Amino acid sequence: MKENNNELLNWLFKTFAIRISSHDKPFWYTSGTIGPYYINTHFLYGSEEKATDLLNYINKEKDNKLSCPQKLLSETYNNYKTDDVYRGLIDKLCLFIKDNIDINDIDYISGGERRDWFFSLPISKILKKPHIAIYKDLDTVVSYDGKTENLESLNNGKVLHIADLITEASSYERAWIPAIKDKGGKINWSVVVVDRKQGGEELLQRNGIKSLSMIDIDIDFFKKVLSMGIINDEQFKMLEKYLDNPKESMKNFLIKNPDFLEKALSSETKESERAKLCIEKNIYGLK
Repeated sequence: MKENNNELLNWLFKTFAIRISSHDKPFWYTSGTIGPYYINTHFLYGSEEKATDLLNYINKEKDNKLSCPQKLLSETYNNYKTDDVYRGLIDKLCLFIKDNIDINDIDYISGGERRDWFFSLPISKILKKPHIAIYKDLDTVVSYDGKTENLESLNNGKVLHIADLITEASSYERAWIPAIKDKGGKINWSVVVVDRKQGGEELLQRNGIKSLSMIDIDIDFFKKVLSMGIINDEQFKMLEKYLDNPKESMKNFLIKNPDFLEKALSSETKESERAKLCIEKNIYGLK
């Protein structure tokens, strides 16, 4: 657990950006796997409801690639002025960037469709840097001083990419890095709120990108959460086993709790579909 992040940690749980399951009922993930926590970092926009509303707004506006960034900047900056959690987070991110990167070295700030924009747009305004919106189809537009235009060339510009979280960095590899490279620039730094410590940092390093995160989801993080009374000993033990070996720990859980899978299969919720997927793919080798 990184130092001086108690306030951020509290915000993560206050907004349900991180949820931790009870020790006897892990979450079903869309992949058909199970696990003891899940993360929706964009809930730090203030709440799940606010974050969902903004995602819906993005979905309506993103096809208008030149007008979308300015409209989103207006939405996010208005929320920055009125929501204490979101404002606190953005301010912390700006300080974190200044503490770790020479601001004068940054030519552009980029963010990828969609959740990155929750954070990259207001930060670009506060730090007074041009913002590059990268779309999933690798189209790029640059915004500055209230104007947005198609990005033609970065002329070897140095780019800071801001994202909500990093897992395996597949979006970076597939889209963000090549989109910037194609315009003659380079992502030199990546700043995220949360690093899930699942290989993303290593991929970025192989691509010559300095990876910086405010929160790392590792055993020290959960030790801190335990010490603050947010989780209990049983939850911590499950988390510890999961971090050590996600597949084996959840396989052992299913073997010890056969009714867990049976209840999910017979439920009338999305858990049923995920449990069926688990069986069809034989994810845990239980056949």
